[in-house]
Amino acid sequence: MSAVLETRALCKSFGALTVASNIDFRLEAGARHALIGPNGAGKTTLVNMLTGRLTPTSGTVHLGGEDVTTLTQSARVKRGLGRTFQINTLFRDMSVLDNVALGVAERCGVAGRVWRPASAHRTVRDTALELLASLGISDEADRRVLDLPYGKQRLVEIAIALGLEPKVLLLDEPAAGVPSLESERIVQALNSLPSEIAILIIEHDMDLVFRFAQRITVLVQGEVLCEGTPDEIAADRRVHHVYLGERHA
Repeated sequence: MSAVLETRALCKSFGALTVASNIDFRLEAGARHALIGPNGAGKTTLVNMLTGRLTPTSGTVHLGGEDVTTLTQSARVKRGLGRTFQINTLFRDMSVLDNVALGVAERCGVAGRVWRPASAHRTVRDTALELLASLGISDEADRRVLDLPYGKQRLVEIAIALGLEPKVLLLDEPAAGVPSLESERIVQALNSLPSEIAILIIEHDMDLVFRFAQRITVLVQGEVLCEGTPDEIAADRRVHHVYLGERHA
């Protein structure tokens, strides 16, 4: 299979501190992939290099076969890379619909010209409503984001990212701070996303990871420890030693 996102010998250092060392990583087309590892493993650093938020010290990042190592975050978004963040960045006083409509408007190239709410544009509004419906939250369209349970706020973030029509979607701890009952809704939403979108989740919730991912990469101290199927990762004693503990023994 072809890789839609790939790193080759990716390294990042801050002075004498190396936080990523020779990371070779491939995200295949249509993948359902998870990145896990203990705190300080370098997961956020890797994601920030993938998205262009950080420039690697050495090595390369390839998106759709193109070397994008020197491209900006916005340029990578235009080439099909979408992302959500560990702490949500929503406009909390605006409606759910208007939040999602802004993402759609950005992709359509009209965001810089809107002098009224983005959702007032019919095409933008219809697309935003379709995205909310696909995630099961269309009935929340008119509510302010701050009035939603946190789990639904995370779904709004995913809807915004989908509004950019990504080929690759990076989800940074989509279940962070979400009660277990609401995390079930997130799992269902992730499983319902279009199969042509390659998805990489960075997540500490191992129940979510093992239910969602088809492949898992384990990062430890800035290096790839191993990669495999959920069954292979669950059976790997090195992973148990550094991260999983006995809960998946």
